[in-house]
Amino acid sequence: MPFARYVSALIVALVPLAALTAAAQEPMPYGLAITLEQAKDVMAGAEAEAQTNNWPVVIAIVDTGGNVVLLQRLDNAQFGSVEVARQKAWSAAAFRRPTKVFQEAIAGGGANLRILRLEGASPLEGGIPIAVDGQIIGAIGVSGVTSEQDAQIAQAGIDSLTE
Repeated sequence: MPFARYVSALIVALVPLAALTAAAQEPMPYGLAITLEQAKDVMAGAEAEAQTNNWPVVIAIVDTGGNVVLLQRLDNAQFGSVEVARQKAWSAAAFRRPTKVFQEAIAGGGANLRILRLEGASPLEGGIPIAVDGQIIGAIGVSGVTSEQDAQIAQAGIDSLTE
């Protein structure tokens, strides 16, 4: 392999890991756990987005300790998505970052594949921390359609949160 291609491949492999490392250096702090009313607001926004697009999904909302506050399986959603949605939400809360970070790092291959051994780190986009006033209060995880669509639903839920 010519040297320039080797360096390019190395840079491509290290960029996601560097982003993951940088995010780990300055994590957003945890705040008070999400309330049931806040979780209901997030759920309503996520459900509306899923129904607008006719996407049968499971939506899970967890608190700062990864405990399920709300979980909803929309009509025709596959039951396997119940655990996947919960894992995405748990991962986003536990590691204080969107699960997309893990997905992108693994896509880079190489040393990033060690993430697959990081217990509880879901490498599937669709889990996003929920923050209020710069503090994580919980997380949402969605599963049932593509990872990008899951994330779109999760973000719609977060965007509907009334503080």
